[in-house]
Amino acid sequence: MEKYAWKGLIVEGSIDEYIKRHDEIWPEMKEVLEKAGIVNYSIWNVGNELFGYYECEKGVEYAAKVQAESPVVDRWNEYMKDILIMEMDPETGAQPKLRQVFKFK
Repeated sequence: MEKYAWKGLIVEGSIDEYIKRHDEIWPEMKEVLEKAGIVNYSIWNVGNELFGYYECEKGVEYAAKVQAESPVVDRWNEYMKDILIMEMDPETGAQPKLRQVFKFK
């Protein structure tokens, strides 16, 4: 199973709203993530920084393709842009993938 990690920034003072929006994630957004084969997805926060991690049952390329082609993801990104600062990869339209530099076990 391939792994994917990303980072982003929250607009100053917006962490509570960011958490609220994810607590109320749209059912259709969950469906896209499931269709993409994304599992074990978690997002971590320190200060204004975010770190996201998920595993891709069908591979990273497949997960990126499903998300890139989804109008639901486009709507979600639009919904989040007032509280989230993301540098998107111009090729995939997704968050730039972090490079793994250490693994234990």
